[in-house]
Parts: sequence; C-alpha cells; structure tokens
Amino acid sequence: MGRQYDIPTIMTTCLGIALTILYFVLPAALHFTMMVFVAISWFLVAICWLALKSTQYMHRYEGHEHEEGKKKLTSHSSSQTLQMTSNQISQAKSELNAELDSLRSSLKNKDEEIESLKSEISSLNTLVEIEKLKVDLANLKTLAAKENSKKKK
Repeated sequence: MGRQYDIPTIMTTCLGIALTILYFVLPAALHFTMMVFVAISWFLVAICWLALKSTQYMHRYEGHEHEEGKKKLTSHSSSQTLQMTSNQISQAKSELNAELDSLRSSLKNKDEEIESLKSEISSLNTLVEIEKLKVDLANLKTLAAKENSKKKK
C-alpha cells in the first residue's frame, strides 16, 4: 500500500505540534483561543489516524488472486439475483393486482386510474417500477380512506 494515505495524518500532526508550541510561546491573552485551536487540531489528527488505520485494515488482504475470486463470485451471484428478481417481480405483480381489485370496490369514480395502474402492472420489468406502483397504490388507499371518512361524517 502506498504512502499517499499517510500525508493527511502527517500534515495534521505537524499542525497540532505547531499550534501546541505556539500555545506556550504566545502571550497569556491568547491562551484560550490557542487551546481551542490545539484541541481541534489534535482531534483532526485522531480522525486522520483512524481513517488511515481503517484504510490499511480494509486493504490488508487485497491481492490479485482475491480480485479473480471476487469476479468469479460476482458473475455467479448475478445470474442467481436475476432469477430471484423475476420471481419477485411475478409475485409483486400478483400482489399489486389483488390490491387494485380490493381498491376498485372502495373507489368507484377512480376506475380510469385503476385501469392505468393495471396496465402498468402488466408491463413491469424492474423492482424500481414495482416500488413506484406500490407508492401509487398507497396514495390511492389514502384517498379511499379519506373518502370513507368523509362519507361517515
């Protein structure tokens, strides 16, 4: 691992040392201000040092063989993910259709919205589209609940 990750730690340490020395050199009137600056600079040193150690820990076992194994694992798991998502999409389509059917009875004047959502459900391809339709269904349910509460009053 290169030394480029050490530079921020070294620079903030030099700043902390310089400010600590200035604390003792400058007049007493500036001690409070310098104490704040010194505390902040040593806090930055601690943060930089922790970031350096974290980077070193994360890249400790990195190597060429690991990358090849990781690529093989990734290519294998992506095909499995595609199979899972197609099953999830078909399951979500059936759930969304069932929710639309239940909403149809409570929202009589919103049939065109329900029909447009039905057509969108039949053309779903991604989980993002499913989440968008779930939000639309939640909005329709909220509207149905508001209309039901108005009818009760």
